[in-house]
Amino acid sequence: MKIILRSGAVAAAVGVGLSLAVLPAVPATAVGGTHVRCNDIAALKTAINNANTNGGRITLASRCTYTLTAADNADDGLPEITGNVTITGRDTTIRRAPNAAQDFRILHVLTGGTLTLNSLTVSGGRFVSGSGGGIANNGTLNLNRTTIKSNQASSGGGLFSDGTLNLRRSTVERNTADTFGGGIYNAGGTLTMNGGALLKNRASTDNGGGLENIAGTASLNHVSVKGNTAIRGGGIRQTTGATLRLEESTVSDNIAVAGAGISNLGTTATLVRSLVTHNTAITMGGGIDNQIPSQVTLTASRVIRNTPDNCTPAGSVPGCTNPAGTIAPPSSQVPPPAQSTGGHKRVS
Repeated sequence: MKIILRSGAVAAAVGVGLSLAVLPAVPATAVGGTHVRCNDIAALKTAINNANTNGGRITLASRCTYTLTAADNADDGLPEITGNVTITGRDTTIRRAPNAAQDFRILHVLTGGTLTLNSLTVSGGRFVSGSGGGIANNGTLNLNRTTIKSNQASSGGGLFSDGTLNLRRSTVERNTADTFGGGIYNAGGTLTMNGGALLKNRASTDNGGGLENIAGTASLNHVSVKGNTAIRGGGIRQTTGATLRLEESTVSDNIAVAGAGISNLGTTATLVRSLVTHNTAITMGGGIDNQIPSQVTLTASRVIRNTPDNCTPAGSVPGCTNPAGTIAPPSSQVPPPAQSTGGHKRVS
């Protein structure tokens, strides 16, 4: 069988090929969203701006690091999130360059905005003059299989939120706050965490190594709160009418001057099938420091093997007993509660 190519068809095909070859490079848009090439920061910013306007999904290159060397605006490495934006990767990192001259966080969700991150790592953000070293959230932030790692801020070293914050199988680790909320600072918002961990975060001079919950609602289900440090509330600190629910979670190996595992002041905490163990306080409240008029309810939960005691004041947590011979520290050794309760400065 003969195959006949007509000269007109060949010329047309060649013409199409040439025209495609000279088109400018742009983020590839396909069904399901926009694909951004590895470390193409300009294209990533364009994709976010487009998604803010029209809504949309952005897919980043697998096993790639996107490095931000300069801020997009005064405080943030990438454009502020004002629309409904989803960014997905696979073993993909967005980070601030270690040698960047300017301090900036990585992302900021404004009021009314929604950001969903899937399978990403956000790291290296540094915003020592404000809140949210990795991400600040005034709207809705959803983190799925995402890691917030090695960020720093004045408060909320990893994350600051006064909106809605949802974490699913995500980890917040090795972040530092110069004041409070080494891992997460939940300032009157709603925090829900299913799976994952608050791991080795630090509040250098204040409270809430893993989580600082001020006037907010926090629910942690199947979460490990481990290895965090602070003045009060090495693992979790909450105050000003905040509410905490731990379900099938573990608070362990945290360190603080007082309230190494959990520190409560004027709050309510409910622990369901959870464990508080092997936390260490310098003065008191190795497991839980429950200052009146706070209330802690233990349901099928244990507070055991903490140093120097499990719960303080003695008898303040029904069902929690201290080891025989535990001696309360002299009042001169007990640090006053750090009253970081005067509200929070809204991130803008």
